[in-house]
Amino acid sequence: MPSPLALASPEAAGMSKAALERIDRHLRERYIETRRFPGTQLMVYRRGRLVHNSSQGLADIERKVAVKDDTIYRIYSMTKPVTSIAFMMLVEEGRVALDEPVHKYIPEWKNLGVFQAGVWPAFLTRPPSRPMQIIDLMRHTSGLTYGFQQRGNVDAAYRELKIGEVEKAGTLQSMIEGLAKLPLEFSPGEAWNYSVSTDVIGYLIGLISGKPFEQFLQERIFDPLGMKDTGFFVPADKARRLAACYSASPQGAMTFHATDRKGGLTLQDDPATSSFLSPPDLISGGGGLCSTSADYLSFCRALLNGGELDGVRLVGPKTLQLMTANHLPGGKTLPELSRSLFSEATYHGIGFGLGFSVTLDPARTLIPGSAGEYAWGGAATTSFWIDPLEELIAIFMTQVLPSTATPIRRELRTMVYSAITDSNL
Repeated sequence: MPSPLALASPEAAGMSKAALERIDRHLRERYIETRRFPGTQLMVYRRGRLVHNSSQGLADIERKVAVKDDTIYRIYSMTKPVTSIAFMMLVEEGRVALDEPVHKYIPEWKNLGVFQAGVWPAFLTRPPSRPMQIIDLMRHTSGLTYGFQQRGNVDAAYRELKIGEVEKAGTLQSMIEGLAKLPLEFSPGEAWNYSVSTDVIGYLIGLISGKPFEQFLQERIFDPLGMKDTGFFVPADKARRLAACYSASPQGAMTFHATDRKGGLTLQDDPATSSFLSPPDLISGGGGLCSTSADYLSFCRALLNGGELDGVRLVGPKTLQLMTANHLPGGKTLPELSRSLFSEATYHGIGFGLGFSVTLDPARTLIPGSAGEYAWGGAATTSFWIDPLEELIAIFMTQVLPSTATPIRRELRTMVYSAITDSNL
């Protein structure tokens, strides 16, 4: 089991302490003091050392609870890489293959049609050009969607049936049954659309492994890696460590009163009454986990190390290479293929692998980085990235919905990469 990391000198890992401290100052002055974020936590790991670990501001404004190293966050879509790794464990064991049709495992999906016209419950559809494959679920080219995309009649039906909501409804089984009644937005493989696809992957993990999805994650990832604070709910003895979650207004400031929407953030999920305090009925592989920065760093360190950490192997290095290659049809980038109004990655020069965004061309992103860097983020503005070439991991935590409210991810990439004084390239 991995041991906790001691903080090392940034200079010993080819980074500047002054430049890393500049990031803390930027977060404090631009975001915390202006009440755009309640508080923040930033971890930077390089060349086998934890070189920066800062916690600032408040985890709970109303109760004046400070952010601490062990604060627990709703990581929402940062759940997706964990689920994707779990699925690839089953692929490695020969129990499932990426090119298999999804209807082999979900027979009621065999005749899913593609939307032509109509509204729920009366849709006109056409047959897809090919069946949905498991690879389509892994890379979000399945034709499924999220209700919050608000693009048209199909995602309106998702909202009607409460499929893929932030506040979870139903069970994984009822979600699969609900999706069987709805058309796809496009024929599988034709476009990229952020969706409930990874929730379906979680369902398949349970089906193929023969044990509950959450049990599979616990036994195969969380326990072996010592991720003791990661799970689909926060138990009572840890409840005091759960951060409050806030919702940003277009102005990006913050207010202490949930009823006052005039200027900024309002309390969205009170940690004293949060649904995350009890086991959910729907175990969401797409967005259900809570975790700490330290736990997620253990997961990321295993990936940076080719799938293994301190004797615990999740997947092999060749599997990880496959997962972090661009799998978008035609080798296209996300902005070129995306029909999604929302994504946790919006830059040009970015493709998508099996559970992660992947940097293809750093110059097109207009921010520092490396080809092969892979990443993702969560709806409450949590994010991470792993750069194998620079031996770098960065993890950022806060709790503000939506993640598009600020340019923080772009700023963090710029500033963390600017702190490198000795590049591997």
